[in-house]
Amino acid sequence: MSADGLLDLALGAARDAGEQLLERFGGPASGVESKSSTTDMVSDADRAAERLLLDRITSARPDDGVLGEEGANVEGRSGLTWVVDPLDGTTNYLFGYPVWSVSVACEDADGGVVAVVHDPTRGETFAAARGAGATLNGRPVHVRAARGLDRALMGTGFAYDPDDRGLQARVLTHLLPRVRDVRRGGSAALDLAWVACGRLDGFYEWGIKHWDRAAGMLLVAEAGGRVSVFEPGGGLEPCVVAAATDQHDLLCELVVAAIERAH
Repeated sequence: MSADGLLDLALGAARDAGEQLLERFGGPASGVESKSSTTDMVSDADRAAERLLLDRITSARPDDGVLGEEGANVEGRSGLTWVVDPLDGTTNYLFGYPVWSVSVACEDADGGVVAVVHDPTRGETFAAARGAGATLNGRPVHVRAARGLDRALMGTGFAYDPDDRGLQARVLTHLLPRVRDVRRGGSAALDLAWVACGRLDGFYEWGIKHWDRAAGMLLVAEAGGRVSVFEPGGGLEPCVVAAATDQHDLLCELVVAAIERAH
């Protein structure tokens, strides 16, 4: 299957999962359980959306691997692996806060091949294919032109563990005075998509998982930006930084310096 075929599969699966989630959005939640902490939740909506994605992908591509947040882990034989987050922003979803998304990426040994981040509440679908650029509802998008960090609007996210959140708060106190402002939406996939389309100048967060960032990283790269995943030190989990290419290294330096000061 060509990259176009892979992208069509990702688009169809993400939109169908989003439609299913949207039908339940705002209604009574069921099957809600905690995962890594009492505030890290999963619900029947997450599980049902992942089953839909898994069924669509494995039916069309039985030799591909699949890795999903809610437990999907299928070994493949084709060299391609689908990385899916059926509901990125579960807390927002359960609270009726309309910032959540469906994230679908297909990867090979060199990284992302195609990517989709679908935002059902806004009817927005971000898509990218390696070497073909990034789009929003079919129209090309690009990262915002680089400008001084003091005028840059940044996105970030916070962990579920209280100690980690405390450190992130201290990091924020060092970083916030040095940028225009910081936004915390609650869906890393959407944050990265919004960097790709210029709604945010940059994004940083440590501790997010592969399925949180896989699609968004390709979106940013294909929109003309740069994304890196690096070890920030201090025993912290890997940190993701995304921004316009000319601004990326400056943001990395600012984040690392803030972490060092916060420790």
